Amino acid sequence: MKLHELKNVPGAVHRKKRVGCGEGGGHGKTSGRGGKGQTARSGGSIRPGFEGGQMPLYRKLPHRGFNNYEFRTELPVVNVGELAALDAAVTEVNAATLAAAGLIRGTEKTVKILGDGELNRALKVTAAKFTASAKAKIEKAGGQAITA
Repeated sequence: MKLHELKNVPGAVHRKKRVGCGEGGGHGKTSGRGGKGQTARSGGSIRPGFEGGQMPLYRKLPHRGFNNYEFRTELPVVNVGELAALDAAVTEVNAATLAAAGLIRGTEKTVKILGDGELNRALKVTAAKFTASAKAKIEKAGGQAITA
């Protein structure tokens, strides 16, 4: 099969809706815009949440409390199993070695180690955070988990 032999499946291509071309076309007179008013005009749209002048729901409901979403810090994560797959010559693991191995982006300075997978060799791992299971697996394999 070549590119020029490709064809759409039947029903995939629809003809363009021609509005305003007379009543017989099915989209005549108001061209599918209903009656008169703001929505019938070109450029006429109603902003989300507008309820026709009635007090909108988002203004009726109380807005209280604090949400940390804007101020959160997201750390790149690496699993213990991925550390095991690193080159055998590597004994010290930090953000720079993980970036060199392609496990995190090169711009990242901090990392969190998660406990998924198994580790069978001693590694000295320096990271911003460790889960309890990750720390336990690293120390069980004879390595060190250093919080930077």
